[in-house]
Amino acid sequence: MDRFQEMQVFVRIADRSSFSLAAEDLQIPRATVTNLIKRLEKRIGTRLLERTTRQVRLTHEGDAYYHRCVRLLADLEETESFFRNASPKGLLRANLQGTLAKHFVVPALGDFLAQYPDITLHVGEDDRLVDLVREGVDCVLRAGALQDSTLIARQVAQMEQVTVASPAYLERHGVPITLEDLQSHFAVDYVSSATGRPTSLDFLVGKDVVERHLKARISVTGADLYTGAALSGLGLVQVPRYRIAKELAEGRLLVVLPETPPPLMPVSVLYPQNRQLSARVRVFTQWLAQRFSLTVS
Repeated sequence: MDRFQEMQVFVRIADRSSFSLAAEDLQIPRATVTNLIKRLEKRIGTRLLERTTRQVRLTHEGDAYYHRCVRLLADLEETESFFRNASPKGLLRANLQGTLAKHFVVPALGDFLAQYPDITLHVGEDDRLVDLVREGVDCVLRAGALQDSTLIARQVAQMEQVTVASPAYLERHGVPITLEDLQSHFAVDYVSSATGRPTSLDFLVGKDVVERHLKARISVTGADLYTGAALSGLGLVQVPRYRIAKELAEGRLLVVLPETPPPLMPVSVLYPQNRQLSARVRVFTQWLAQRFSLTVS
């Protein structure tokens, strides 16, 4: 049994958390599976699996090895399918920013899977930065300015943003007419996962972007909390218009400073630059770009 077959057995054990189930799936004897893993661990010089009478789980080293095996096996499958002129197949691990996933991606994922029936999706939701290689993620969908130079980004959309506050907040503090009026106002601070510091409020004045750092009584780290704090009258926020369309229509949030709006927010798919772009990631990125072009005005 060659090394790729050893990897396949190891990955199946990790996925099923069981030697017996892995043996059944692969239709090989249970003893063969056990001996193969022993040989694999001896060859690479570390324990990959913790085995008890009740469960099988990955060690720290096993987890790292698992993600590499998944990628190698997927690349092998893809290489073989390329020469068979087959459609993309295998597991695609994507991590999506939550509100983008909810509004634009998940409602149409059935169409993507129907178009590419041999692809299996594993989708995670996060606003935080993700270590794609360490966490075994193929690509991520994120909004905002991108700072990580180790990743390749393909922009798939630009979102209109607005500065808003609740009617109760504006009644207490007044409606700002100019940027100078912001000196007497409060913001809800959104703490960046990249820097650990609050982001500024940004305004377009002509072609220039002007930053303002307002006083704040609350800071948050999530998109829903950010909008929720504004609805509670805790300060000004800047958000993509799509995210608060209902609140704007109902008058629970009001747009301020419309003559100096925030700059457009880019939405991008990111993937590691030191890896050849797989067919799975390529078609998923193309599908996302088409999806956003149809839904973002």
